[in-house]
Amino acid sequence: MKLPYKFGPMGGGPPPGGGPGRGGPGPGRHGPMMAVDKPKDFKKTLKTLLAYLKPYRYAIILTLILSVAGTVFAIIGPKLMGDATTVLFQGVMQKMMGVPGATIDFTEIGRILLILLGLYVAGTGFQYAQAWVMTNVSMKITYQLRKNVAEKIDRLPLKYFDKKTHGEVISYIANDIDAMSGTLSQNFTQIITTVTMLIGVLGMMLWISWAMTVTALVIMPIAFLLIRFIVKRSQKYFRKNQAYLGHVNGHVEEMFTGHNVMKAYNGEEKSIKKFDGLNEELYDAGWKSQFFATAMMPVMNFVGNLGYVGVSILGGYLAVRKVIQVGDILAFVQYVRTFTQTIAQTTGIANTLQITVAAAERVFEFLEEEEESPDPVEAKKLEKVTGHVTFDKVHFGYSPEKIIINNFSAEIKPGQMVAIVGPTGAGKTTLVKLLMRFYDINSGGIYVDGVNISDMKREDLRDMFGMVLQDTWLFNGTIRDNIRYGNFTATDDEVVAAAKMAYVDAFVHAMPHGYNFELNEETSNLSQGQKQLVTIARAFLADPKILILDEATSSVDTRTEVLIQKAMEELMRDRTAFVIAHRLSTIRNADIILVMKNGDIVEQGSHQELLAADGFYASLYQSQFDTAEAEA
Repeated sequence: MKLPYKFGPMGGGPPPGGGPGRGGPGPGRHGPMMAVDKPKDFKKTLKTLLAYLKPYRYAIILTLILSVAGTVFAIIGPKLMGDATTVLFQGVMQKMMGVPGATIDFTEIGRILLILLGLYVAGTGFQYAQAWVMTNVSMKITYQLRKNVAEKIDRLPLKYFDKKTHGEVISYIANDIDAMSGTLSQNFTQIITTVTMLIGVLGMMLWISWAMTVTALVIMPIAFLLIRFIVKRSQKYFRKNQAYLGHVNGHVEEMFTGHNVMKAYNGEEKSIKKFDGLNEELYDAGWKSQFFATAMMPVMNFVGNLGYVGVSILGGYLAVRKVIQVGDILAFVQYVRTFTQTIAQTTGIANTLQITVAAAERVFEFLEEEEESPDPVEAKKLEKVTGHVTFDKVHFGYSPEKIIINNFSAEIKPGQMVAIVGPTGAGKTTLVKLLMRFYDINSGGIYVDGVNISDMKREDLRDMFGMVLQDTWLFNGTIRDNIRYGNFTATDDEVVAAAKMAYVDAFVHAMPHGYNFELNEETSNLSQGQKQLVTIARAFLADPKILILDEATSSVDTRTEVLIQKAMEELMRDRTAFVIAHRLSTIRNADIILVMKNGDIVEQGSHQELLAADGFYASLYQSQFDTAEAEA
C-alpha cells in the first residue's frame, strides 16, 4: 500500500491534509465565460509542457493528420448534399415544365449519397482513431506527471510542508493534472478541428459565392460585440459563484467533522443560519451566472438567423439569375451555421487553454521546488545498531539568521532513556526532527554508533528508529495492515505477537472480524487509547534499536493509561529511548533529562541533579507538583 508519507517503522506522523481546493471547477466543465487564473509565464510553461509531449510527437502528428482528414470529410458533406438536392430539384422542375423525356436522375443522386455515406463513415473512423491515439498519449503523460509529483513529494524537505497545506499538494495530483489530462485528450484535437473547420468552411463558402460569404461575414462583428458584452457582465457572477460554492462546501465540511461539538454547544441554529446566508448568496450568483451562460446560445442563434435571412435572400436572387444552383444555397446555409457555432466554440477553447496552462504552471513550479540534499554517494550503513547516540556541538535554526539550538553536546549510551522536557513551544520535537534528518543541522555533528548521520542514507537512518507519538497516525485499512506498516514483510503470526506485547490483542477480539476489523477514513471507530496501543504494536513489530516516544496519555482513561505505560516500558527495554515528556513525574528514572526553553537546551542531567541545581527544571517540576497537590 503506497501512502503519501512513509516514516519507516515509526508509529506516528502527520495526518493527511485537506482535500483539493473546495468548490473548484473540474476539468471539462469550464463554461465559455468562466473566470480563470491566468498563468504568470505562459511561454515558459508551454515550453515545459511541449517537452513532456516530445516523446509522443509521432503519435501527435498522426492525431493531427486524422483530425484534419476527419474534419475535411465533414466539410465536404454539405456540398455533396447540395449537389444531390440540385439534381433532384432540376429533375422536378423539368417535369413540372413539361420538358420531353424529363426524369429525376436517381442514379446520380444514389451515387452522390453513397459517396456522402462513405465520407461520413471514413470521417467517423478518423475521429475515433484520433481520439483513441490522443487519449492514450494524454493518459501516459498524466501517468508520468503523477509519478513525478509522487516522487517529488518523497524528495522534498520537511520545511516545504511546514509552509504548504497537504490539501494544496494533493490538488496538484487531483485538480491540476486532471485539468491537463482533460485538455490533452479532448481539447487538443478540438483546437485542430476548430482551426481546420474555420479555414475549410470559409473556403467552401467562398467557392460557392463570394457575395454570399461577404453577406454572412458582415454579421460576425455584431456577434462578437454581443458576446463581449455578455462576458464582461457575467465574469463577476462566475467568480462569486465559485467563491460561495467554496464557502458552502467549507461550512458543511466543518459542521460535519465537528458535528459533536456543534451538538454539545447547541450550535445547530447558528450553523443553519450561517448556511442559509451562504446558500442565499450562492443562489443569487448561481442563477445569474447560469442565465448569462445560457444567454450565449440565443444570442448566437439570433445573429445566425440574421445571417440566414441575408444569405437566403441573396442566394435566391443569385439562383434566379442562375449564378449558383439551388442546392448550393442549402449547402451554404449549413456552412454558415457551422461557421457561427465554430466561432462560438473558440471562446471556450481559449478559456480552457488558459486554465490548462495555469494548472500546468502550478504543477511545474511544484516539480522545481528545492529538494532535500542528496544522500552521499558512498553512504555508510551500520550492520549492527547498538543505539549509541552523540550530539557534538550542534547548532541549528529554521533560518540561518535565527539559530535556536546553540552548541549542544550530549552522549547517550545504548539502552539509556533520554527525556526531553520543556513548556509548550519550547522545541522538543525539533530535536527529534534533527535526529532523524527531517532537517539538517547548521554545524556540528550527530552520530549513531560513531557514524555521522549525514554520511548515511536517510532510509537506512530512519530504519533504526521506531516512533510512537501523541498524534496516532493510522490509515483507512485493517488493524492488521496498520500494525504491519512497521514491517511489511512480517507474517500474520509476527503481527499477532507484536499486538500481544502492546495489549492490542486484549481488545481486538471484541471487534467485528478481529484483526481484519476495518478502520474508517477518520479512524474514529477506535478509541484514542486503542489507537495509541496499535501504534505501539507497530513499533514492536519494527523492532528498532532507538525509540522516539511521546508519553502523553491525558486523553485516555486510567485503565488504558496503565496499559499504555506498561507497553511503553516493555518497548523501551534494552533500547535507547528519547521520550518527549509532558508530566515530569513519569520520567524521574530517566538517565538523562534535556531541558528546553525557547528552542534551546538550557539544562541537562538526571532528575536528582537537576533538582539540586534548583534551575528551570526544578521550577517546572515544582509547579506541576503543586498543581497535582491542588487538584488532589
